[in-house]
Amino acid sequence: MTFKDDWDRLRNEIGKAVVGHDEVVEGVLTCLFSGGHVLLEGVPGLGKTLLVKTLSEAMHLDFSRIQFTPDLMPADVTGTTIVVEGDGGREFTFRKGPIFSQIVLADEINRATPKTQSSLLEAMQEKSVTVGGDTHLLDKPFFVMATQNPVEQEGTYPLPEAQLDRFFFKLVVGYSTREQMSEILDRTTSNEAISIERVLDGKTILEHQKTIRSMIVPASVQDYAVRCVLATHPGGPLANPQVERYFRMGASPRAAQTLVLAGKVRAHRDGRSQLEHQDIRTAVLPAMRHRCILNFEAESEGISTDDVLQNIIDTLPAEVEFGS
Repeated sequence: MTFKDDWDRLRNEIGKAVVGHDEVVEGVLTCLFSGGHVLLEGVPGLGKTLLVKTLSEAMHLDFSRIQFTPDLMPADVTGTTIVVEGDGGREFTFRKGPIFSQIVLADEINRATPKTQSSLLEAMQEKSVTVGGDTHLLDKPFFVMATQNPVEQEGTYPLPEAQLDRFFFKLVVGYSTREQMSEILDRTTSNEAISIERVLDGKTILEHQKTIRSMIVPASVQDYAVRCVLATHPGGPLANPQVERYFRMGASPRAAQTLVLAGKVRAHRDGRSQLEHQDIRTAVLPAMRHRCILNFEAESEGISTDDVLQNIIDTLPAEVEFGS
């Protein structure tokens, strides 16, 4: 069975429960097959948690949900060392926390304090957890799907830049249309039960991830991805007037890695053996909207990160001579 077949099977299972949000669903699947993590942002009630739970039900993977609250402690996430009474006396035993799953839903992650948020840093980057000086490896594939409320809402703590940079994509979940809202009501206010079939296992996902990483990237396309990232750096040679005016900080090298990997997923899904420039353009907004920081002028004028990034997409030439 081809990657496109597995993609479509997984997409169809999600579609049984989630109405609309096509771009968001595609972004989540792109993160899954890239081996990255995803951050879903939107006001409560838009189906973010439902999307994550449905995806977990469609795969043969261990799943855990962590509800982030202000009183949640790091040990509640990673686990802790406890004293166990045995025949030979007392001994210290590590009790694993909910982070030891293959799919982890970090629900409303920005309602926890920065100290608790930081408990995910090592797991997301190194695929391991260190407690009491001992390092414990996590099972693969390991996929964190976090939801967060807009930072303007009460009781939220903005995620630190180091945390945001570890998310492959940041996807914005918007409101449903009139037709989609009617479909949601038809599905959720009747006696009809929705049954999600498990269609993928961890071995298949890892095989697809390996195949995707082995794809060839033309030099001009890779250079375009590099220039997209460099164009976000104020004071840099590729920064345009909007970047100079509105950005305080640009994207990190992880953004370039994200653009290329996301482009590979898109090309592989479409049955192509090489990337095209459009594959990179499609990934610019979700890959960099959380990695660039606006300055005060942008916030006072109501300019969003997406506005500046879209301007980069519209003005940056696809191909230039190397060194130009």
